[in-house]
Amino acid sequence: MHTVVNIQQAEAWNGWEGAAWADNAPRYDAMMDGFHQPLLELTAIGDTDDVLDIGCGTGQLTLLAARLAARARAVGVDISAPMVTRARADAAEQGIANVRFDQADAEVHPFQESGFDIVVSRGGVMFFSDAPAAFANIARALRPGGRMVFIVPQAGRPDSEYARATAALAPLMRRPSPAAQGMGSLSDPDRIHRVLGEAGLAEVAVRPVEALMDYGRDAADAADFILGQGPVRFNLQDVDQPAITRTRQELRSALAAYEKPDGVRIRGSVWLVSAVRP
Repeated sequence: MHTVVNIQQAEAWNGWEGAAWADNAPRYDAMMDGFHQPLLELTAIGDTDDVLDIGCGTGQLTLLAARLAARARAVGVDISAPMVTRARADAAEQGIANVRFDQADAEVHPFQESGFDIVVSRGGVMFFSDAPAAFANIARALRPGGRMVFIVPQAGRPDSEYARATAALAPLMRRPSPAAQGMGSLSDPDRIHRVLGEAGLAEVAVRPVEALMDYGRDAADAADFILGQGPVRFNLQDVDQPAITRTRQELRSALAAYEKPDGVRIRGSVWLVSAVRP
């Protein structure tokens, strides 16, 4: 890996949180899958478009892009070694040859100038330590006229479905886990416009998108999945077992309201962002 400036995130995603996400990649991919269609429709990847995926994680979006860019290439970049390892394994298992995964800090990585037609991201761009500098670096990897499309979470609302479903957890969630630091950095559309403008990108557009997020087979499975996620595990590490047991029971009861024939589905909200390198 080349130079790393985002030391805090590098340590977090190469630690237990990154390993836990990689080990449970199908669960996280299922949770986020509903956002792929609007993202890819806006991106409009053609079969000769070279695509760069920033903060690719375990590579689900990169692999989808590679299938669309059948006569070109897709490159996924992530700071997490466990995630990149999992992405490479999945690409090999699926027999997708026009894809590559690099472990790198996209904030400063020396991308090929004008080397890509399209840049995408499923949230990884929210973790930069210096967002304007990072986006400027990534923008240089786009050819003039190239498109950048990504999603980032909207700010959490106390009346959202997720907040209601996980209300039992709220008193225990005292601070973000190491890997969760920065998750809300691009939750304000005005800041998105400002950061991308400072990076030299144009035609910035931000619009809300909602999708049902898959949390598990049933309420019990979804409760265990949520309790096992990095930010929750981090905040529960000093909580006594009886309190955790009560929280699991309360969480399971609340999640039952969101059970559907195909599993527990909770509506989530993101910003779908697009921009162009002039």
